[in-house]
Amino acid sequence: MRDFSQDHSPLALNTATLGHNIDGYGAGWSPEQVIDACAARGYGGIVFWCREIGTRAFEIGERVRAAGLHVAGLCRTPYLIGREAGSDDEIKASIDMASALGAPVLTIVTGGTEPGTLGLEESRKRLTDRVARHAEHAAQNKVKLALEPLNPMFGGNRTCLFTVRDALGICSEVNVPNLGIAVDVYHVWWDRTLPETLKDATGRLFGYHLCDWLENTSHMLLDRGMMGDGVADLKAIRRAVEGAGYDGLCEVEIFSADTWWKRSPDQVLDIIVERFQTVC
Repeated sequence: MRDFSQDHSPLALNTATLGHNIDGYGAGWSPEQVIDACAARGYGGIVFWCREIGTRAFEIGERVRAAGLHVAGLCRTPYLIGREAGSDDEIKASIDMASALGAPVLTIVTGGTEPGTLGLEESRKRLTDRVARHAEHAAQNKVKLALEPLNPMFGGNRTCLFTVRDALGICSEVNVPNLGIAVDVYHVWWDRTLPETLKDATGRLFGYHLCDWLENTSHMLLDRGMMGDGVADLKAIRRAVEGAGYDGLCEVEIFSADTWWKRSPDQVLDIIVERFQTVC
C-alpha cells in the first residue's frame, strides 16, 4: 500500500468538497481560484462538476495543466435511468465536456428505478442498454465511464446499483474496456464483501473517492464526514482498492452543508492535506 505520510501528490480535490455542486453553498470560488489554491498546496489533481465548466472546458483544462495538476475527472453524466433521466443528447454533451476538459474519467450516477417498474431487473436492463450505447461515443472521445454504486439508502430515486458487485455486473455485460467503476468510501464502507469483490475488479477501477461516514449523520446526502471524523476503516478500504491494482489519484469528495461548506476553503484544503497524510 502506498505511503502518503511524506507524499500527498496522489491527492485530488473534488470541488463538491467546497460546496460547488449545489446552489447557495460554499464560498463561490472560481475554477481559477481552486486551481491556484490546490497547486500551492501540492495537490495532484482536481475533479470538477459540469455546472462549473459551462462552455469553458478546454480553457479550464489548460489552466489546470499549466498549474502542474491533472484533471482527474468530471462529475457527472445526467441520470441514465429513472424519472429524472437525461436525454441522449444531454449524456453525449457531458462526454464531450469531459473530452474538451481533458478529463480521463466521467462518473456515472445511474438514476433511480424506471417509472412503472417494480424491483430492479427492468431498471438494470435499461441501464445496461444506455451505458452500452454511450460507451462507444465515450471511447471515440478517449473518455472512460465510471459507474458509481451508491449506499442502499439512495435506492429508488438516485441509483439501482448498491454494491461494487452490482456495478461490475454491468461492466461484464457491456464488456468494453472504457467502462469501469468508481469506489466511494461513503457508499461502500459498510460492505463486508468489498475486499473479496474487488479481486474481480482488476482493470475496472477508474476512481477512488475519500470521505468518512459520521456515526450520527444528520442528512443522508449533505452530511459526509472529513476523513478521520467517522467510523469507516479508510486504510482497510484503500488496501483492498490498491490490492486490485488501483494506483491513481485519491479524490476527496465531501458533501457537508452544515460543517465543511461553511468553513474557509483555505482551511478546508489545509485540513484535507493533513488528514490525507495521517488517516487515509
